[in-house]
Amino acid sequence: MKKRILSLFVLATTLLAPTLRAQVSFGQPTKWDAGWLFSLTDDSTYVRTAYDDSEWAKVLLPHDWSITQPMSPTLAACTGFLPGGIGWYRKHFTIADDAARHYVYFEGVYNRSEVYLNGHLLGRRPNGYISFMYDLTPYLQPGDNVLAVRVDHSRSADSRWYTGSGIYRDVWMVAAPETHIAQWGVGWQATSITDRQATVGVEVKVVKNKPDARRLELAATLLDADGKTVARQRVRVADSPTGDTSGKLTLKIAKPQLWDLDTPYLYTLHTELLADGQRIDGCDDTPVGLRTLHFDPDRGFALNGRWTKVKGVCLHHDAGVLGAAVPREVWGRRLRNLKAIGVNAIRMSHNPQSPDVYDWCDRLGLLVMDEASDEWEFPKRKWIKGWNKGEPGFQGTFDFFEEWIDRDVADMVRRDRNHPSIFLWSIGNEVDYPNDPYSHPVLNGSSISQPMFGGYNPEAPDAMRIGVIAKRLAAVVRSVDTSRPVTGALAGVVMSNETAYPEAVDVVGYNYTEDRYDTDHAKYPKRVIYGSENRPDIDAWYAARDRDFIFGQFIWTGTDYLGESNGWPARGFYTGLLDFGSFEKPRGHFRASLWSEKPVTYIGTYPLRVEGRSLSGFLSTDAWDIWNYQPGQEIRVVCYTNAPQARLLLDGQEVGPMKPYDTKTGIIHWDIPYRPGKLEAQGCDENGNTLSTYVIQTSGRPYALRATADRASLPARRGTAHVVIEVVDEAGVPVKLADSDITCRVDGPARLLGLEGSDNDDTGDYTDNRQRAYHGRLLAYIQTTGEAGTVKVTFASPLLRGTEVTLKAVEE
Repeated sequence: MKKRILSLFVLATTLLAPTLRAQVSFGQPTKWDAGWLFSLTDDSTYVRTAYDDSEWAKVLLPHDWSITQPMSPTLAACTGFLPGGIGWYRKHFTIADDAARHYVYFEGVYNRSEVYLNGHLLGRRPNGYISFMYDLTPYLQPGDNVLAVRVDHSRSADSRWYTGSGIYRDVWMVAAPETHIAQWGVGWQATSITDRQATVGVEVKVVKNKPDARRLELAATLLDADGKTVARQRVRVADSPTGDTSGKLTLKIAKPQLWDLDTPYLYTLHTELLADGQRIDGCDDTPVGLRTLHFDPDRGFALNGRWTKVKGVCLHHDAGVLGAAVPREVWGRRLRNLKAIGVNAIRMSHNPQSPDVYDWCDRLGLLVMDEASDEWEFPKRKWIKGWNKGEPGFQGTFDFFEEWIDRDVADMVRRDRNHPSIFLWSIGNEVDYPNDPYSHPVLNGSSISQPMFGGYNPEAPDAMRIGVIAKRLAAVVRSVDTSRPVTGALAGVVMSNETAYPEAVDVVGYNYTEDRYDTDHAKYPKRVIYGSENRPDIDAWYAARDRDFIFGQFIWTGTDYLGESNGWPARGFYTGLLDFGSFEKPRGHFRASLWSEKPVTYIGTYPLRVEGRSLSGFLSTDAWDIWNYQPGQEIRVVCYTNAPQARLLLDGQEVGPMKPYDTKTGIIHWDIPYRPGKLEAQGCDENGNTLSTYVIQTSGRPYALRATADRASLPARRGTAHVVIEVVDEAGVPVKLADSDITCRVDGPARLLGLEGSDNDDTGDYTDNRQRAYHGRLLAYIQTTGEAGTVKVTFASPLLRGTEVTLKAVEE
């Protein structure tokens, strides 16, 4: 795909349940997260089968050892003041089945992993975000086997944000016959989609570990959402007794249902490998989503033929107190909360993420920009003392770029290509940042408005290298999948325009350079442009909304995340629409007023004078919904709404007259003297009819704790519940100024994963059962441990009435 209008017909899949088979495409998978031993030490003798590991800690995967360590100002701000190190994992196991072959599949290990079986090196994988698999079969032995994994994150400041350390995603054992479908061996796309019929091509690769002269066939069956067969085909594959082979099938679907943002309809594909008519392998549970993509340099992006503005957010992979080991349910809650405020797209910043994230996006109807890397052949600056403060460090992943990048990019595409949510493949983020590290004479020009580290530096790497690498990586993507465009997120657009980078990709992302939209659209009329990373202000949104040729934007960021701290004691970057606990922040409400298709109204408040300084000229998009001040104090009330007008009531009496929506700022405001009571904003239509409301109320002193769980029962095997704890007054009104110290106790077959206060400046111990409320609220993550039964979770705080919730852990 070169510079032309891109019309893409795409078929992809999603998982309806957290299963593996649709991900790796073959065998009998078993989750292998239990029974691991861990030591945060390093010794070459740990590979030995006979090594005595009886004193090692018992851990349950996924496991992130960095998040369990104390934060320290002596560590790097870029990764949240948390340590790295070198750790080892060991697992003892026996083979209980009679399968011919056994594989171990790692969804992600950060980073520079080495995997050994019974002392034999199976392989190394330096990239901490890529999923990978090893064949255990050659080194298996009767009785006790030992798998040992060395994880080297000694370069702890090797990223610009928090990465985590260890085996932080799920691990699977996959049993299979000698002849089986290849890893990520099932791929498909639609060759056409109309209202009457969709034609889908399915390609399946088959691995023969030993000569196999049997008659091999492939069968594909597609089921609708009700389980009824809508298409099937069976074909013979090449019958050479040796060597891998493949087969292609064609499925025709009458009156296809489309995967869309509002109705993400999913079919289910059954793929079988047969030998002499008998099934020997298969992929039974892969849901399929059908949709079309169309990119146009003048009109933007169309999904299923409808021109659509992408309202996206960038998303890192940690979850605050949980670090990088994020349960599936936590991802589900986070993505649902983002979609509720109008988000329709997620950018994987800046690396492939957990399979659970893509599965949720498929199910919820969220577009995905999948991204390969943040660093190429040279290191970027990593800030140690604070973002853009002091002298940077230069640890990174650049040292294995040349050896691994082609395979890493190809593996990202192979693993993820069957998700309908993915609509863009990104080969890199900000690899062209001016003088970090590449440079070009154009940087001496006066027309550059974007940040850069000085003018042209002839001693820096030549920026022309960017175009060479971009062509190479784009070709790797297209060698695996041509159903979506290739993109890159450009930070140095002016410099990159002097290189082959923009021409190497199909769709060009602009990071923060909205002022280049009109200029470059005129200069490069065939270029498809969008905002790949943008500020959350209204002007950046208008720059995309008001230009047909800009198909959307990705806000930095969807949630708060660890790392890229401004300096001690901040543990992360506080730009999220949601906080660390996935609660909507004021700026999230403001974004909802711009993006949501449902009626939205919110009010926040702040004093008009702070320390003698007037704030009368300031309209905040970060105003919290608090109504506790001094009597008579002048307070600004800001209203974020998508209604044409709004008014303000206090105890039912109008204190703020009806005012029209301000298109310039997106904010309606009133300045009123404070008196206690119930403050209510009403967003109204042109006739004064109320469309939506938001109420805040003066609270009394903290009196009690109130806890609410997001579910009453959960699976006994690794189910995770969210419990929200609020500080309330005697009347049950939330006390949003409270910072009470809260402790948690869990009785029954469950454990506390963590308590999240969402306070970016709290660098205390997040590994225990005690935490301070922030804005009067705390979030507890409770996870079952494998047995059925009753779980009682008790919360207490000094001088406050405690509370408890009861959960049921049930067998599935």
